[in-house]
Amino acid sequence: MQHSTRHQEILTLLARSGEMSVEALADQLQVSRETVRRDLARLDAAGRLRRFHGGAKAIAVPPPVMEKEWPFAQRMAQNAAGKKSIADAAAPLFQPDDSLFIDTGSTTVAFAEALAGARALVTITNSPRIAAMLAANHSHKVFLIGGAYGADAGESLGPLALEQIAKFRVRHAVLTIGAIDPTCVMDFDLQEAEVAKAMIERADRVTVLADHSKFERRAVFEVAPLSRVHTLVTDIAPTEPMAKAIEAAGIRQIVAGGN
Repeated sequence: MQHSTRHQEILTLLARSGEMSVEALADQLQVSRETVRRDLARLDAAGRLRRFHGGAKAIAVPPPVMEKEWPFAQRMAQNAAGKKSIADAAAPLFQPDDSLFIDTGSTTVAFAEALAGARALVTITNSPRIAAMLAANHSHKVFLIGGAYGADAGESLGPLALEQIAKFRVRHAVLTIGAIDPTCVMDFDLQEAEVAKAMIERADRVTVLADHSKFERRAVFEVAPLSRVHTLVTDIAPTEPMAKAIEAAGIRQIVAGGN
């Protein structure tokens, strides 16, 4: 992990917890304590956190704000290890003969790669990349949704895609999202939000794959209330307020590598 990426991870963790010890940060980041100490010294000197003996604390915890989403190629590179851990934890949740919608996102691409070794799944996706990954396993049956082509993420969108989604009825919708707060899951793009909502409407159960950077963010377009989500798979446990909202909604939360 590059030091700039690690610095941002440290700031994100502190923003959620308020303060953390060197040992806890080293465990979360899977680096040495000495590396964490050097990072904390640099961030403290830059005025981005307050270091104390044995740990550090956030200078301030900002309120949720409307944010933007980075281009897809950049999102693919962000927290790649965390997304792979989410994918590896999510893939065993699905059994042979299960039917799945999978939407387009950097985390669902990692999920498709992890799912490719499973057997006899029926998958419907609006991502040619995901379809190709899964179709390489000849025991899978794969349906590729067509429509207007979104070049950034390489996906099918628009009225034609929504019309085709409505022709299916599946057991699971597996979705990536742009943001999640204590009330709902959201996306930054209207057409992507419409695809996710259409998949949810035609699925019995909804599984959301979201790395920790999505927690306590806000995006413009609501995809679904938390109560519509059955399972949430993430890489780092959320803060206590967010965790309580997830529990109150009756969501099964899986922290990759945790309990």
